[in-house]
Amino acid sequence: MAADTVTVTDIAGRSVDVQVPAEKVILGEGRQIYFTAALDTDAPFKRVVGWRDDFEKADNDGYHQYLEKYPQMADLPTFGGMKNGTFDIEQAVALEPDVIILNIDAKAATEDGGYIEKLAKVGIPVVYVDFRDKPMENTEPSMRLIGKIFGEEQKAEDFIAFRAAEIEKVTGKLAEQSNLTRPVVFVERAGGYSDDCCMSFGNENFGKMVEIAGGVNMAGDIIPGTFGTVNPEQIIASNPAHVVVTGANWELYVPGGNWVGVGSGADPEVSATKLANLMERPGFTGIQAVQDNNVHAIWHQFYNSPYQFIAIQQIAKWLHPDLFEDMDPNATFQELHERFLPVDYRPGYFVSLKTDG
Repeated sequence: MAADTVTVTDIAGRSVDVQVPAEKVILGEGRQIYFTAALDTDAPFKRVVGWRDDFEKADNDGYHQYLEKYPQMADLPTFGGMKNGTFDIEQAVALEPDVIILNIDAKAATEDGGYIEKLAKVGIPVVYVDFRDKPMENTEPSMRLIGKIFGEEQKAEDFIAFRAAEIEKVTGKLAEQSNLTRPVVFVERAGGYSDDCCMSFGNENFGKMVEIAGGVNMAGDIIPGTFGTVNPEQIIASNPAHVVVTGANWELYVPGGNWVGVGSGADPEVSATKLANLMERPGFTGIQAVQDNNVHAIWHQFYNSPYQFIAIQQIAKWLHPDLFEDMDPNATFQELHERFLPVDYRPGYFVSLKTDG
């Protein structure tokens, strides 16, 4: 299949000339495999000639599940990040990629370092995608962009349609309610990752997912952007009805840490025990959510992948169990794996202290 040069518009609004279908791609983040795998299901690494070294650290369980099936991925050249200045441009040039895919949050550092111009001189285009800063706005155009570059436009459209239909199962049901009560929800970003309290989300990312799922994001009026922090006193004063903690297996980042290791194949009993321990910190003891056991943990990487619709379904089920009694986010995630992903679904991505008993 001969490559054609086409002009695409990336998430930063830049017009970029790219050879499609791209045969050699550098992923500016290892976790970009989440969308690469959804488009190149049969061989998710066939175009990847290099990637950033974050996948193993940020999602250790997911990394090892892919490694089991694709041991060759351990031999891929790895890069440092643009933001911390460890991206090796000479190494990138030597790999002769057709395109480098970067997350939008690397844009400022990439421009400051003059990387775009340096790469352009040797004919290597850079495109920006976003599943993190404004994921509810940018996931669809990001998937379309990658579908175009990979020559997998129909697969991208199929994924987008599936995702939209699954979100509508939540939003449609909520829209039917004439007097919906929206509980206040505190989302703690990476709870237990450090001793500090507490990272959270403004009106984007998990904050937006809470709103879509029929809740009120506690930090929405406190944090001006996508990411920020709140202090324990603010949690006590707001007295949220639900707490959702994001977590993953971060053993390589914080060995033996207090983080909740939800993710691919995680042990729900271990996750629940660690989640309960986090609720003994100042700021959480005595709040409504803890008293009612409406304390939940969810896979952190929903915040940086095109799979956020699974999180929306699960949060909706926690916030409105009667409305969404028949919704099964595990089954939705399994269908996503069966239809679009090259690895089998292994439950363990969410846990709750609220039981049916």
